[in-house]
Amino acid sequence: MDYNRTKIRSVVFIGAGNLATHLASALYDNGYEIKQVFSRTLESAKQLADIVHAEYVNTIEQITDQADLYITALTDEALIQLAPQLTKNKEQCLWVHTAGSVSMDIWKEYCLHYGVLYPLQTFSKKRAIDFKQIPLFIEGSSEEDTRELFAFAKNISNQVYRITSEQRKSLHLAAVFASNFTNHMYVLAADWLKEYQLPFDVLLPLIDETARKVHALNPREAQTGPAVRNDKQVMDSHLAMLEKLPDLQHIYKEISKSILNSKEKN
Repeated sequence: MDYNRTKIRSVVFIGAGNLATHLASALYDNGYEIKQVFSRTLESAKQLADIVHAEYVNTIEQITDQADLYITALTDEALIQLAPQLTKNKEQCLWVHTAGSVSMDIWKEYCLHYGVLYPLQTFSKKRAIDFKQIPLFIEGSSEEDTRELFAFAKNISNQVYRITSEQRKSLHLAAVFASNFTNHMYVLAADWLKEYQLPFDVLLPLIDETARKVHALNPREAQTGPAVRNDKQVMDSHLAMLEKLPDLQHIYKEISKSILNSKEKN
């Protein structure tokens, strides 16, 4: 780790969920001291603290004021609710949140040094991931804080970008389409296959190839299927199969319409 580029040595984590687990582990593996893990659920705090050899606490009053950086990995609602309490008597410390859709200025009234450290990835505790390959998007309340966070982020990721809160919100929305909605399609496909005693695994080669293609092709160029061909016979057949599932039928219609409209606009 290049300590010459950043003054940050010790970190406190506020939150112990999927993102916090991966980020804290990556920092610990790169030589940072994780001083403390806070979670309102003591067992969750302990689980992460055990991984990174940190103290664990479950009350705000117990959070130390002796760390270089405080990283909050909370739901948007919890972040907004807890920000005033978390920063009390720690107004001089550097605070960052990891949310995609919350403005950096959430901190403005409560502390002097603040920012955002947003990793663009989907996280599950039990799935290992190489943090070096995860894009990190940072924002700081001052040029000094921005430089500090950039140097800090470069120690754990090969892809670090400075963006504004508005850019980050737009990025988060794009990620919802690219990841969250896509995964929901897998859920719908898995449920449909289950009705016909077919395993979801049969779709994995197709899913893998679809993802690989957009590394080499523009997503529009990679689009295949009956909608992009405007194959009404096939689409009508599919819609008939979904007649008793109106919600699924509606999704099929709207996405097919969107695919065709996208092709025509291009």
